[in-house]
Amino acid sequence: MSNQSKVIFIGIAVIILAFWAVITVIPLYWMIIGSFQDSLASAVFKPQMIPDIWSVAPYERFFMKNNAVQWLLNSLFVSSVLTVTNLLFASMAGYAFAKLKFPGSNSIFWVLLGTMMIPAQVTLIPLYVLVINVFDLADTYTAMIIPTLVSVGNIFLMKQYMSTLPTSLIHAARIDACSEFGIFYKIILPMAKPGLAVLAIFTFVANWNDFFWPFLVTRSSEMRTIQVGLASFKFAESTDYGAIMAGATIGALPMIILFFALQKYFLQGITIGAVKG
Repeated sequence: MSNQSKVIFIGIAVIILAFWAVITVIPLYWMIIGSFQDSLASAVFKPQMIPDIWSVAPYERFFMKNNAVQWLLNSLFVSSVLTVTNLLFASMAGYAFAKLKFPGSNSIFWVLLGTMMIPAQVTLIPLYVLVINVFDLADTYTAMIIPTLVSVGNIFLMKQYMSTLPTSLIHAARIDACSEFGIFYKIILPMAKPGLAVLAIFTFVANWNDFFWPFLVTRSSEMRTIQVGLASFKFAESTDYGAIMAGATIGALPMIILFFALQKYFLQGITIGAVKG
């Protein structure tokens, strides 16, 4: 390919990516702009991309809603706990499957992978009956946390990542009489920071945005998460779109903050395996 062809190809790729980026950002922009308009202006078929009148009334209506702040705190608590538990258990399991040799390790790993093929809808009813009827955990944080303490997908992610870490350092640590926990804590975890950052972002965002399971297991307004609470702004005859967009904008802030806080490690994690020139 000649230099001129390369320039044309790169130019076309840049134009396509820029166009796709604009299309992707428009819904986010509309959400933020809609949170500063009244409900009628935010709900029209052709929204005002630059409002004539700016107003903070949607934010006032959102915070005037009973337990709105509690919804945010519930989401923050549940998402943070699940992020920590997934980081802990998935990294430990990933290290065990990637670097430790024990009887049946391959069989157990493939059985775990096989469970990923089962649709969530198949296990939803048995899980609901177990949590609500058997353990009587309705309307509790435990009901929202226990089913996703760790996911098989996260175990698989950490196993694949830790397989790329040098085994020679582990052997050297064992020669120096370092315990397995010491190897994991002092050697593996520091080297696995990029993978852990990717796992933290994906886990936090997935649980923060989760709607269906918290909707099933919570009954009182005080125990709702932000995603479930926003549904209460939809009434029988109308919907307060302004308050919904205000709540959605506030609800998006923790994810944005988390991404920028871990951006350095996140970019390292997603480029693992790239060939350097």
